[in-house]
Amino acid sequence: MKLSARIQSLTSSPIRKLSPYADAAKAKGKKIYHLNIGQPDIKTPDQFMESIRTYDEQVIAYGNSKGEGFLIEAIRKYYAEKGMDFAADDIFITNGGSEALIFAVMALCDPGDEIMVFEPFYANYTTFAREFGAKINAVQTNVTDGYHLPDAAAIEAQITPRTKAVLLTNPGNPTGVVYTQEEMDMISAIVRKYDLALIADEVYREFVYDGAYRSFGTMPELADNLIIIDSVSKRYSACGARIGCIISKNKELAKQIIKCCQSRLCSPILEQVGAAALYTTPVSYLEEVNQEYKKRRDTIVAALKELPGVVASDPKGAFYIMVQLPVDDAEKFAIWTLENFAIDNETVMFAPGNGFYSDPELGVNEARLAYVLNCDDLKKAIYILGEALKAYPGKTN
Repeated sequence: MKLSARIQSLTSSPIRKLSPYADAAKAKGKKIYHLNIGQPDIKTPDQFMESIRTYDEQVIAYGNSKGEGFLIEAIRKYYAEKGMDFAADDIFITNGGSEALIFAVMALCDPGDEIMVFEPFYANYTTFAREFGAKINAVQTNVTDGYHLPDAAAIEAQITPRTKAVLLTNPGNPTGVVYTQEEMDMISAIVRKYDLALIADEVYREFVYDGAYRSFGTMPELADNLIIIDSVSKRYSACGARIGCIISKNKELAKQIIKCCQSRLCSPILEQVGAAALYTTPVSYLEEVNQEYKKRRDTIVAALKELPGVVASDPKGAFYIMVQLPVDDAEKFAIWTLENFAIDNETVMFAPGNGFYSDPELGVNEARLAYVLNCDDLKKAIYILGEALKAYPGKTN
């Protein structure tokens, strides 16, 4: 059997590729504090399972390729309450936000085309692009600037004739950055100037802790350029439900996206039933969750400041923080920590940072930590991390 060059060009997820080491550690009886993956420990609202339990059909039949009307209407209403007027025809249900991103790339890019991102960026963007022969063109940001965007001239200098889209996460994963109104206006002007698509991955929009947040969907001048990616995964702590959506007012794009939806037949009906119920969750739930994550953000930031040689970002949203570690190689350190280190038979797991860059030589001594654990567990996890740094043979200072 000969495998394609395309599949062999894909990279392993930095978030999941160390799972075999974690499984081996657990098999030996170690407890692992998982800071490697954005899996919240917050309880999924009861409405999800209750709605599925009361679903009463004799046959679990194929659904509408575009998505069930009751879920589309629930999403439309959610956006209307936030001042965004989308029609049902603008909304397509997908198998998670990941499939929404895949559909966007498929609709926009031919082999050799480019998607501009700002690094460090969500690692799977590279995979989604390579699956269709497209390339990631990464514009660097850095921790000293809070991972905010460079000026328009620096961004435009990297636009090429093959650039088809600008893709950004707001709030950011892995950086926690929340873009300012000035940055959003700049991006809006650039994509319209060059007739590019703007793929706005906004799955973390409910998790903003300092200051205001604005969705790109509230900017009417972007109507023909904007593609919004959304999901119930993080918002309602329902990652395993795998229900997301792709939203755009561009009618020509919509004609193509429906082909993608039809090719995979439909999204699972039971999860759509559950997801629609999630959109009836009281606003108070989101407010309480937001406050809990703010406490967790403050907890991990304070704990990291106590670790000598560690430089951390200052996240304003989502639930991730990028850190520079005083080690030779963060991936080697992560493996060493799982295999060779524990305190009271407990250890910690994180995502190595180089997987969030286009060049694997970048971010070698960095890591992404997800503050999805309760505050007590976060304190314990960062304490273990600090003790591991003291003992690690590859410590650099």
